[in-house]
Amino acid sequence: MSSDFYALLGVGQQASADEIKKAYRKRARELHPDANPDDPTAAERFKELSRAYQVLSDVEQRARYDRYGEAGVSGNGGAGNAEDLFGGGLGDLFDAFFGGGGGPFGGGGGGTRRGPSGPPRGQDIEVVADLTFEQAVFGDQVAVTLKLPERCAACEGSGAGEGTKPVTCSDCGGAGQVRRVRQSVLGQMMTTSPCGRCGGLGEVIATPCSTCRGEGRVTVDKTYQVDVPAGVDTGSTLRLTSRGAAGPRGGRSGDLYVHLRVAGHDRYVREQDDLVTEVPVSFAQAALGTRLDLPTLDGDEELSIPAGTQPGHEFVLRGRGVPRLQGRGRGDLRVIVRVEIPTKLTDPEAELLRDYARGRGEEVGEAGPGLFSRIKSAFS
Repeated sequence: MSSDFYALLGVGQQASADEIKKAYRKRARELHPDANPDDPTAAERFKELSRAYQVLSDVEQRARYDRYGEAGVSGNGGAGNAEDLFGGGLGDLFDAFFGGGGGPFGGGGGGTRRGPSGPPRGQDIEVVADLTFEQAVFGDQVAVTLKLPERCAACEGSGAGEGTKPVTCSDCGGAGQVRRVRQSVLGQMMTTSPCGRCGGLGEVIATPCSTCRGEGRVTVDKTYQVDVPAGVDTGSTLRLTSRGAAGPRGGRSGDLYVHLRVAGHDRYVREQDDLVTEVPVSFAQAALGTRLDLPTLDGDEELSIPAGTQPGHEFVLRGRGVPRLQGRGRGDLRVIVRVEIPTKLTDPEAELLRDYARGRGEEVGEAGPGLFSRIKSAFS
């Protein structure tokens, strides 16, 4: 078989992208295995055709192919662009052309007939769980309660009443799909669509279950205990597989997504895996140094403030932060010093500070009348 990609598509080397696309569509209809059930080489020919289109529909690969031949594009096999061309899988394309694989234009001929899709999967459910700051940092187990469809126990999810069972749909014969022939510019085409009578299930309920009315599920209040790992934060989402809504008529359950919302803390602010807090110290403590008991999420810890500590200085306590959700260890606890300046001073305190300032040659504001002077003047 020729390895000339242009020859495989039936176009010249100067063909435009649109011409290549049109040629591929035409050749794909001719060479697809469902259109050639008696040709054992059809699958290989179609695969080679798809390979040719993949290369020639990509500008860079086509340039390499034109310059070096097939060796220039080796290792890039597959027919990825074939799906892009038709907006879906190749099976969807040939469902449209050949009616779901039952031979060309639905006429049998050895193709596989697509059966019913079965009961649909249940919906995914989303819920918000509120956590305290400490629960998010260290992890915990929290309860979430919600209403959701659950498989009906009376009929075991079948939807059929007691002593009965679903019967084959008479409209689609159990296939779950109906086929329609229509004319198009490409000729006669057969399309498939879900059966309107059975909803694509291939079965109908003659006598519905009195509990679920044929739905196969009932709505209940459900409570799940959710394990919250250490290190989560607001916006984190936990997925509980198959804990969502049960599918109708015995379909499998969807998933439950728990979105986490974390409360703030009166002392700490979180910055990724670090915890940040401020510790207030007086002017004298910052100047002369001190030792403080610092409350942390792990308990009190002594913090030494050296003499001469400046406002805004940051002390880092390694490994006292938030556990890393995607790795080992914990972040840090960062303690920022906030020096508090008194807004009111007694007369003796003010005089002491003035003596201190004079000793350092610093200019300060003039002394105003103290409390004792103001009281004395009020009675004079």
